Amino acid sequence: MPHVRTTLPSRAYIDSEWFALEMERVFARMWLAAGRADQLDHPGAFLRRDVAGASVLIVRAADGSIRAHHNVCRHRGTGLCTEPRGTFHGSIQCPYHAWTYGLDGRLMAAPQMDEVAGFDRSEFPLRQVACQTWDGHIFINLSDTPAPLAAQLGDLPARFAPWAMSDLRLAHRIDYDVATNWKLVVQNYNECLHCPVIHPLLNRMHHYLGAENVPSAETYCGGAMGFKDGVETLSTDGKRRRDLLPGLRGRDREVVNYFAIYPNFLLTLHPDYMMTITIWPQDCGRTKLVAEWHFHPDEMAKKDFVFADAIDFWDRTNREDWAISEQSYLGISSRGYQPGPYSEREKQLWEFDQFVLSKIGHGDPETRS
Repeated sequence: MPHVRTTLPSRAYIDSEWFALEMERVFARMWLAAGRADQLDHPGAFLRRDVAGASVLIVRAADGSIRAHHNVCRHRGTGLCTEPRGTFHGSIQCPYHAWTYGLDGRLMAAPQMDEVAGFDRSEFPLRQVACQTWDGHIFINLSDTPAPLAAQLGDLPARFAPWAMSDLRLAHRIDYDVATNWKLVVQNYNECLHCPVIHPLLNRMHHYLGAENVPSAETYCGGAMGFKDGVETLSTDGKRRRDLLPGLRGRDREVVNYFAIYPNFLLTLHPDYMMTITIWPQDCGRTKLVAEWHFHPDEMAKKDFVFADAIDFWDRTNREDWAISEQSYLGISSRGYQPGPYSEREKQLWEFDQFVLSKIGHGDPETRS
């Protein structure tokens, strides 16, 4: 008799040692979505990302390349920058003793060090972090010798090429701070069985049992959902006030694609815009989320460009998701929790569990089938 697939034990969500393993074996070894190249639109523009015990500065260098550095001065270890984003004006200077680095990370000035015998500035650049881009998305990898980003993405670049994501531009951003485990955010995103109960507006747009899921891969899962009659995109009233993205044809114009790209990237592609969410775990029960809405620049240039309908729709829906994810975490954290059975329509959630277990080397009989 086959085993029923069940949810993970509570310690997978509330145990600090388990969380530390996830940070070390998942977030510190895999490519992490970290932002968009178009947001670094001039030399010195930067984003700061804190994850898995690291703080990383992602910077547009003077030569136009995008570099990533550990946010740590090579002198006495001071954090170089506390702002989440902004512009360095030609260089990066430590606020403690004014060691100064080029945007490419090389050490340019080290006060009082010229008198130190044997000191060579070239031996103390900022420590580099691997950084690559995919169709406008920036990824970083904390590993010393990571495999190419393409190996992690698999067939996704070809699958999503019609959206020409690198052409899209940021219109709005919302940062959320959610009292839940990061895995519950991923799992909630990957099923719509809760939509009739939690999302009355979204449920008016989609047939909640109509997901066209693709077979899960080692590093992602997802699928597409079509619209109910009369719905053209996901907006407050289901109407589309922007032209279709120019590269879309056929069925791509009639669905929303929902893909969770492990471990921290939720990619939602509409016929007329893109929403991205990056996931930044802080501890077992706290997760920071960065949601961003991107549109075609030709639409954004129009005098009558409208985007609040998309923002308002998803901000409402996201907050509904975050609230129920917080409630889920409270239940899983209580003494009364025991692993429960997954339905066949929750197979992607179980597969995500197996991804996590395979990475951290944990596994219990009741969590596998």
